[in-house]
Formats: sequence, C-alpha cells, structure tokens
Amino acid sequence: MGPPDVILGVTEAYKKDPNPNKINLGVGAYRDDNGKPFILPSVQKAQKILDSQNLDNEYGPIGGIQSFTDASAKLAFGENSDVIKSKRYATVQGLSGTGSLTIGAYFLNRFWNKSKDIYLPTPTWGNHIPLFKDAGLTIKQYRYYDPKTCGFDFSGALHDIAKIPEGSMIVLHACAHNPTGVDPKPEQWKEMSKVIKSRNLFPFFDMAYQGFASGDIDKDAQPLRLFIEDGHQVALAQSYAKNMGLYGLRVGAFSLTCKDKEEADKVMSQLKILIRPLYSNPPITGARIAEKILNSSDLYKIWLDDIKTMSGRIMSMRSKLREGLKKEGSSKNWEHITDQIGMFCFTGMKPEQVERLMKEHSVYLTKDGRISVAGVTSKNVDYLAKAMHAVTK
Repeated sequence: MGPPDVILGVTEAYKKDPNPNKINLGVGAYRDDNGKPFILPSVQKAQKILDSQNLDNEYGPIGGIQSFTDASAKLAFGENSDVIKSKRYATVQGLSGTGSLTIGAYFLNRFWNKSKDIYLPTPTWGNHIPLFKDAGLTIKQYRYYDPKTCGFDFSGALHDIAKIPEGSMIVLHACAHNPTGVDPKPEQWKEMSKVIKSRNLFPFFDMAYQGFASGDIDKDAQPLRLFIEDGHQVALAQSYAKNMGLYGLRVGAFSLTCKDKEEADKVMSQLKILIRPLYSNPPITGARIAEKILNSSDLYKIWLDDIKTMSGRIMSMRSKLREGLKKEGSSKNWEHITDQIGMFCFTGMKPEQVERLMKEHSVYLTKDGRISVAGVTSKNVDYLAKAMHAVTK
C-alpha cells in the first residue's frame, strides 16, 4: 500500500473535524471570500458562446488546438517578442501544469544530450521531483529559500548556480514560487540570467500563475521574457488552472523556443511523436474556453479584470492577516506574509506549531508551515491570526 498524498490528507482531516470554526489552508485552489469555488465571469461567458455553437466532441489534434497553442505562446512571450514574430517556437497543448511539465521532462530526457541532471530550487513544488525523476532525469538542487528571513536566499542561489556543471538543466518558477511565495526581485533575475548563461545551463520555466500572482500578466511573465532577451533558449510549462480557474478541465501548454522556424518545425514533429503514446490527444473543452478568452478582445478584457479580482483578494488577505497578528500583540516580524506573493505563503511556523494549530484550533495546513492564502477570508482571518499568535508566542 502506497502512502497517502500529504495535501489530500490535510483535507481529509479537515472534513472529519466537527469544529464550526475549522479552516482548511491546504487546498491549492482559489476560493472567494465565502470560501466557495469561483467560476470566472469571463469563463462563464465563453462557455455560453461555445454552448450556442453546438460543437462536436471529435478528437482534437495531437498537439492541441492551434489557435489555443499560438495564443498561449503570445501570452507568455508577448506578442511583440522575436520568438513570436519569427515563429521560432514549438507549443503543444498539455494536461495543465503537471502534464505540460511531463511532456517537457520526457522530451529533454530524449533529446537534451549534454546532461541528465536537472537542478530544482529548495524547496520546490512537490510534483517536480517525482515527475522529473520518473522521466529518467537526475534530480539535483540549488539553494532558494532562507528560513531565517522567510525570504529569497539570493547569495546562496547564485553561489550554487555558479557551480552547476555546464550543460545541466535548471528549473525556475516564473512567478509566485510554489510552495514559498518568495520571488527574486527584477535585478536579482538579471544576475541569475547572466550566471545561467555563462554556465551554459538550459532553463526550464514553470509558469503556473501568470496574472494570478500580481494581477498583471506582463509583470508576471517578465523573468521569462528577460531570459529570452538575454539570448537563452528555454522550455516553458504553462497552466490555466489558477489564472482561469479551469482546475478540473486540465488546460496547459508546453513550449520550446528554437533558433529558427525550421528547428521549431522539427521539434514540433518530435513532440507529437512523444505525445501520441502518452495520451494520444489532449482534451478539447477547457482549451476551447481558454482559446475563446485569449482570442476575443471583449472576453480578454473581462478576464484581465477577473485576475485582478482574484490576486487583489489574496493580497488583501495577506495584509489583514499581518494586521491581525499585530493586533493580537505578536512581537514576531510577520513582514514576509505581505512580502511573499501568490496563493501560497511560507509562514515560518515549525512542525510542532503546525501540529498545535490543527489539534487546538482546527486550522489545517501542511507540516512545513505553508498556508494557501486562498483559504483565508474576511470571516476567518481574525480567528486565524489569534490561533497563529497562540502557537507562536
């Protein structure tokens, strides 16, 4: 019998708890201020349009719906990017972030002949390690999070990256680093890009939160675009789970930038050969919704407002939680709650404090002290601040 999933285990424990004040901070999905799942207005409108078109359910192409994959590449790289203008990219539809990363992992194992080593930040998203390992790559790590400051260990990261053997691969979270919520500053990204270029490393960007992190799609994609400007060729996994709320529809994309269109065509042919025995064809429903939003100027404007609504609520809850801890009289420095960004926050709480939060206050989260800020609402934020102060004072 295999061990249960850690995060799903937190949710199970939460469901069994009879306490009316219980809070689930383990779930990695956006919730509105009533703690309910949120269907974006732009998604609702796109669904209505699609319903009225009476589309069939035939198989989509192996690489996905092209109007969706082209729009995804434009969203990531920017429509004025040289990558887009010279058509030197190969983009396929993937099964959300996990599936898109998996396509990339298999492709790199097959065709990146310089090294099988892939360097991940410490810590990184839980799925990264088994996913790359199962694809036959060798997992290595570089310093990223500093527990002392609950912030980015810039000097540690730079020091480690500078020693990575040439030709290795390196995973970078484009924005809203999961699980810490800690992102490098723009000038730190510039320095990292230089070192990665000088070491001849191959960057693999995971961009699961474009727009969701700051409310600005261009700002969130800036690290990726900087690397392109600096002359890197990159791999990129995108997900529409968070920024369009299409969690269960599994909508994503995987891209590789190439030296020219001819190479892009060759890469595309190999990506299709790889996908065919994996799952044959990606699902069409979610991709149709995303494509409709990305390619319709009216829906696109509504969507930009939707992501501002979601990211704005998350930022507001971060501020209220920090204020609540101050009101409770906490003498600890909780600045990192508002310095970090995106859905997740590394609170700095120790496993024994987390244990007390669950047992004594019915607040459920993972043992590493990570909370999903989406689970915090204006109704429970004061209770949460009180509970966090009680176990950390």
